[in-house]
Amino acid sequence: MSNKNNQHMFRLALLLGLFSTLGPFTIDMYLPAFPEIVKQFDTTASLVQLSLTACLLGLGIGQIVMGSLSDVYGRRNPLLISMAVYVAASLACAFSPNIGLLIAFRFVQGFAASAGIVISRAIARDMYSGTELTKFFSLLLLVGNLGPLVAPVTGSGILSFTTWIGVFIALAVLGIYLLAMTKWSLQETLPSDRRRPSNFVEQLRNYGLLLRDRQFVGYMLAQGIMIAGVFAYVSGTPFIYQNIYGASPTVFALLFGSNGISLIIGSQVVGRMSHRVSEHAFLLFGLWLACLASVAVLVVAIVHGPLFALVIPLFFFVASIGITSTA
Repeated sequence: MSNKNNQHMFRLALLLGLFSTLGPFTIDMYLPAFPEIVKQFDTTASLVQLSLTACLLGLGIGQIVMGSLSDVYGRRNPLLISMAVYVAASLACAFSPNIGLLIAFRFVQGFAASAGIVISRAIARDMYSGTELTKFFSLLLLVGNLGPLVAPVTGSGILSFTTWIGVFIALAVLGIYLLAMTKWSLQETLPSDRRRPSNFVEQLRNYGLLLRDRQFVGYMLAQGIMIAGVFAYVSGTPFIYQNIYGASPTVFALLFGSNGISLIIGSQVVGRMSHRVSEHAFLLFGLWLACLASVAVLVVAIVHGPLFALVIPLFFFVASIGITSTA
């Protein structure tokens, strides 16, 4: 591959990687502000955590819907509309008068952000195949994995000079930038002759076939359990670190962001050793690592251990996520 093609691949991976990080930024950037949001709305920690649940639901449902729409209408137009909705939803979150509306707008925000995740991968498959696609996905994964590392630190930095409202305004600015890049720098990669007509019944039939596949269901349940653990970790640590251990938003962001390193390590280990170790073996190792780390976290919680004793097993738990999600 020529240097010119390599440069084009790198620039495209950087742009699509930014779309991939929209999910982590939308999830993680406001985590240091959880205690502040509780006080602002005079509400409970559970309801603030529900705003995170709503965002995750939006991200999950949105990827199914937006993936199908991008196959029917192309990549660019659904992405343009989604980024515009993302900007509007981010501003609506910033100026929500109560926790109920914040939860509702977080769902919309997550739904819109999902387009960046699923369509960026679809664009990659449109443009590359074989070894070039593998190389491109490794670049995309490298950029995308920076999101969990950078997002909480960025959110903490914003909170050092403004309130949680500033976090959502910053997300709106990020959405405006991605909207502009989609408008002026991203070309349509799925021509009309390659688009598939919408067939909702056929999609339901395909989902039914998948659910009758015992191996698929087994892997899906394993991954679902891991994701449940991630949700408990993401939604619980802001309060545990700051309210129980007295960490500042900056310290929380640094501790939370450092686990992004373990996520990158886990995924890169799988990528580097995939030719030596089977995917099934990696999956089993990741699940065992998650179990051991979870037991260690439980022991620390029961004996009320120090903060560092909690951070260490959580580091390995997040590494197991990188392993299982890549395997």
